[in-house]
Amino acid sequence: MPPPQPYWGPQPNGYGPYGQYPPMPPRRRNGPIIALVLGGVVLLGLGAVGVFAATLNRKVEDAGYSAYTTHSPTFTPSTTAEDPATTSAAPSRTPTTRTPTSQPAQVGPKAVYALADHPFLKPNIGANTISGCPLPGMDYSPAGQDSFLRAALPCIENMWKPALQAANLPYQPVELHIVTETLQYPCGTVRPDQTARYCQGGIYWTANAYAAERNPNNPNHPGKYLGQLAHEYGHHIQWLTGMLKASDRAQYDAGGWDTPKGLDLNRRMELQATCFGGMTLAPLSHGAVPMDVIRVGLSDAGNRGDYDIYPTKDHGTPQNNAAWVDRGYRSNKASDCNTWAADPGSVS
Repeated sequence: MPPPQPYWGPQPNGYGPYGQYPPMPPRRRNGPIIALVLGGVVLLGLGAVGVFAATLNRKVEDAGYSAYTTHSPTFTPSTTAEDPATTSAAPSRTPTTRTPTSQPAQVGPKAVYALADHPFLKPNIGANTISGCPLPGMDYSPAGQDSFLRAALPCIENMWKPALQAANLPYQPVELHIVTETLQYPCGTVRPDQTARYCQGGIYWTANAYAAERNPNNPNHPGKYLGQLAHEYGHHIQWLTGMLKASDRAQYDAGGWDTPKGLDLNRRMELQATCFGGMTLAPLSHGAVPMDVIRVGLSDAGNRGDYDIYPTKDHGTPQNNAAWVDRGYRSNKASDCNTWAADPGSVS
C-alpha cells in the first residue's frame, strides 16, 4: 500500500522545506578581495560605505537568510551578540544649552532567539483549556475549508495567547490565506497541489491538495484538517517566540538547509511543530470539539513524515511524528516539546 501524503510541506527542488530559501553557500576566505574592496571604500569616502553596506545587506537577504523568519511588527528584539548594534562615526558637536526631552524606554514582549534553552520551553507552559469551539459542518470545497478553519482559529488563538503573554513573548493572530492557484508569497512560490505551509505570520492553505488526498489511511475527515491546522499553528508559535529564526540562523551557520546538520535542525523544527500541534488538540478534547475529530487529527499527524521512498529526510519519520504529537497531546507542556534537546534517534 503506498504511503499517504508524506509531507507537511512538499519535497524541495534545490530549496528549503517550503521553498523559502536556497541552501546557504559555503563560507569562503576572500582576504585579498576584501582588502581591495575596503581600500576602494576608503577612497570613495563615507557615502560609498553606506552604499556598500546596503548592497551587502540586500545580498544576504537575497540568499534567503531572512526569508523564512523575518521579524513581526510586534517584535522588539534586543541587541545580542547575534544582532550587533550598527554604529557609525559622527562629527563632534558642541553641546547646546537645551535640555533634551527624555523618552522612557519601550518595555514590552520580546522574541528570544534561542533553541534548547528557550524560556518558553520551561515547565508549566501549556495551551489553556477553553469551554467550547463551535465548528461548522465540514464542506470539503475551498470555501468550506475556509469556513471550517476560520471557525477553529479563534479557539486556538484563545488557548495560546495567555501562554505567550505569561512568558512575556509577543503575540499576534495568525493570518489564513486559502490558495487555489499558483502565487508568489513572502517565502517563494506556492502551488495549489502542494500541502499547506507557514510563512511570516501567515498560513497558506492549499485547499484542493487536501480534498484530493485519497488513501485508506487518510480519508477526508474534519479531524485531518484540524490536525494540519494545529501543526501549522505550531510554526506560528515558533515564529512568535523566536525559535524559528534561531533555527534559521543555526541552519545558515551549519552551511545550509541541505547539510546533515541543517537537515537535523529542520527535523527538530518540524517535529516541534507537530508536538505543539498535539498541545493544540489537547484543550479541545475536553468537550470543545467531538473526540473523533481529535483522534483523526492525532492519527493523521502520525501518517505523515519522511517515508523511506523519499530521499530527503527533513521532517522526521512517521513514527517520530506520531510519538511527538502524542507527547504534546498527553502532557500539554511546552517543555515536553523541546525537540532541540532530544536524542538523535527521536528526531530521525
